[in-house]
Order: sequence, then C-alpha cells, then structure tokens
Amino acid sequence: MLYLSTRGHPDRKHFCEILLEGLAPDGGLYLPEHYPQVDAATLAKWRSLPYADLAFEILSLYIDDIPADDLRAICRKTYTEEVFGSREIVPLKKLEDGLYLEALSNGPTLAFKDMAMQLLGNLFEYELGRRGEELNILGATSGDTGSAAEYAMRGKKGVRVFMTSPNGRMSPFQQAQMFSLSDANIHNLAIEGVFDDCQDIVKAVSNDLAFKRKYRIGTVNSINWARLVAQVVYYFAGYFQATRRPDPSPPAAGEGELPKVSFSVPSGNFGNICAGHVARSMGLPIDRLVLATNENDVLDEFFRTGVYRVRGSQDTFETSSPSMDISKASNFERFVFDLLARDGARVRYLFAEELPAKGRFDLSGEVARARSQYGFVSGKSTHADRVATIRDTYQRFATMIDTHTADGLKVARSFASAGTPMIVLETALPIKFAATIVEALGREPDRPAKFAGIEDLPRRVTVLPADAAAVQQFIAAHCA
Repeated sequence: MLYLSTRGHPDRKHFCEILLEGLAPDGGLYLPEHYPQVDAATLAKWRSLPYADLAFEILSLYIDDIPADDLRAICRKTYTEEVFGSREIVPLKKLEDGLYLEALSNGPTLAFKDMAMQLLGNLFEYELGRRGEELNILGATSGDTGSAAEYAMRGKKGVRVFMTSPNGRMSPFQQAQMFSLSDANIHNLAIEGVFDDCQDIVKAVSNDLAFKRKYRIGTVNSINWARLVAQVVYYFAGYFQATRRPDPSPPAAGEGELPKVSFSVPSGNFGNICAGHVARSMGLPIDRLVLATNENDVLDEFFRTGVYRVRGSQDTFETSSPSMDISKASNFERFVFDLLARDGARVRYLFAEELPAKGRFDLSGEVARARSQYGFVSGKSTHADRVATIRDTYQRFATMIDTHTADGLKVARSFASAGTPMIVLETALPIKFAATIVEALGREPDRPAKFAGIEDLPRRVTVLPADAAAVQQFIAAHCA
C-alpha cells in the first residue's frame, strides 16, 4: 500500500515513511492510493475477533512495511483490558431501542484520543528503534489530544513532545492533566490565541522543510494518517456489537443485505468522523455519518450549504464543549479530496490559494454527493442543548455523559431512523468538564482515584505568543 498527498505531490510513500513525516512536502495530507474493500465474508470472519486482533486485521490492509508478527504484537500490546478497562475495549451501552453509546474514553486520559494515541506511541517507539533515530513531535491540542499524546509518549525512547494549546481555553482538568507531567521529554507550550492558531503553527513549522529535517519534526495530530487509521477500528467494533445475531454468518443469497447502522460523531477537526468515512468507503455498512458541531459550526454550515467558511480567532467561540472550539478543520481536506474525485490540483488550489485568499470556498455544486454518496448529514448543538441533554440522559438512563458526547446525542436524535441503530461516539468522561456537569445535575461527576487532586499539582508550562518562529526557537533550544 502506497500513500499520496491530497495536493497532488508526485511522490508515493510507504506507511512507516508517512508515520514519521506528518504532512506531505506540498502541505497536503496523506491518504492511501485506494481504500481496501471488505465483503460480507470478511465481516463475518472479523465479527468474533478480540479488539486487538480486529485492529491487526484492519491495519494490516494499510501497513505492508512492518512484519505481520510485529504488527500483531504491537496491537496486542496496545489494546488490553488492563489499559482500557474492559474486554471489549469499546463496549456499547444501550440507552433505548435503536440508540447506543460507544464507550471510547476508558483509556489512560479518559478521552477517545487514547484509542489511537496509545497505538501511535508504540508504533513510534518500534519504528524509531528499528531505524536508530529520534523524533521531535510537535502537536496542537484543544484539550484531549495533548494529554493523550503526552501520556502515550512519556518515557518513550527517542521521542520528545512539544505540545501547543490555547492559553486558558481548556478546562481546568484538561490543563492539569497536561501541565502536571514532569517527564523530561514532555514540553507544554501555552499559546496566546485559540486552537486554530496552534494548528497553524504546527502546519507552518511542518512546512518549513529545512527546519523539519534538521530537527526531525513529526506530528501526533490527526493530520498523521496513523492516528486516523487507528480510529477506523472502533467503527467496525461498534458495528459488530450493534448488529449481533444468533448466527454470525453473513446472510445467505436472497436473504437481503447486511444490516446498516449510523454513527453520530461530535466533530471539530473532522478527524474522528473522517475515520468513519474511511470505514464506510471500505465497505462497512454505514447508513449515515451524523456530524455534530457546537456553536463553532463551520462544518455544519458546509454540509448544509456547500460553503466552507473558516473563522478568525475573534469569531471562534469559547464554549462548554471546548475540544470542538475549532474553525479550521484540518482533516476536512481529506474528505474534500475524495469528494472531488481525488483531483489533487483542485484541492491544492482550494486549500493553498482560494482559502488563504478569501477565507472560504464554495462547493455547493458537489455537496449533494456528500449526503447521497458518502452519507453525511449534520447538525448543531448549543450550551443550552448540552445542559438539557446531560440532564435528560442522567434522569432517564442513569448515565452521565460529557459535554461533547451530549452534542453528538442531541444531533443524533434529529436523524434517528426506525430499524437502523444509531451509535453515538462517546468522546470523554464527564470529569473533564465538571463545571457544566454541576450546572446540569447539581453534583460533581465521578473522578477516578488516580486523578484525585490533580489540579493542585505543580505545573510545568511555557507561555508563548502565537508565532511559529517563537515555537521553533523553543524547540531548537531544547534539542541541543
């Protein structure tokens, strides 16, 4: 399997090359030359596999430069009951007929980002050890990516982490998770701006090819294909749990098509739901991919109108689902590439010329295909919606959900269809957003014992301006 850039760069690369590289040399994002196809017989074979072995089967379709035995060992090392708290790894919880939550937040940092980041840490350590090299990871976080990356990379040989975050715009628990780490290879950089400024810095540094090569800069954000392909696995796992049948074999000829499910996904940077798009493109029977935004509704606006209009820092709202306070969705470029029949030249023009010049582009002529061919629908949730959804879910189902999952559940109800299970992807545990839980329920959320008093621990963080050169200077000073 070879990988290409969404912006048409002529090079084709293998998985381990793009694992360490991040962005393509032309600023594009990597995608496989094609999506491997799975049929009913393959789905039947995979249905009963443990999660780690399912991960191996899916990842091995995309990775041909790691020996199979090594890749299987990496998957089994990553996805264990000890790390993720259950044999299923991503257990499905039924709320009511046809409506489920898929628990993705039982990993070390209580957020879905652990599902991919734990694998990425093991892949980095494996490949860097094989090459005898080091890697300096530069990342951007609006809350959960940072802690998931740092917990996955702490103590890893040959890896340093430089994680940017918007100063003062994460929840107190999220800040404490990151800034309380004292590992020598972890560096937290609080940027005076919003998440989009952090993301712009990561892209600017990654596009400075001389600096990138000199300091061996890699990424852990979902612009890294390895992060995204790891997330594809839990779409298959959720599908299998929601469509269990007494006879696990596929329907016989004439018995009808495989059952379909829909997924509702809280989305800011488009990475989580882009993994669903990949799973659907592989042949997983997904009916709808329901994209849920908060008040920062750039993606909802696109799927309703076809106009992609980014916002500046001053127009990016600070909300009670802060991990989605994003107005430039990095992974969206991958979907546009597929939507435009993989026309790299046109994607390059839209994202490298028209968007920087106008702050928008118009694909209203193509957006109908996003719904009909690719199954996308979208909706928006507000703070009042979040509070009401958290309260209703707790009162009716004795289930406490976080603010982002509440966005996904609220929008999911708008697209429920009789006979088609709707799976809402849980994104974090409620303790990470305690203030809104208290507002909704009048009580503090449960806190795992290992995080008791975390907000009171000493902090290790450097505040920097929203300037790529300042971040480069910091990296250079700490790589001497």
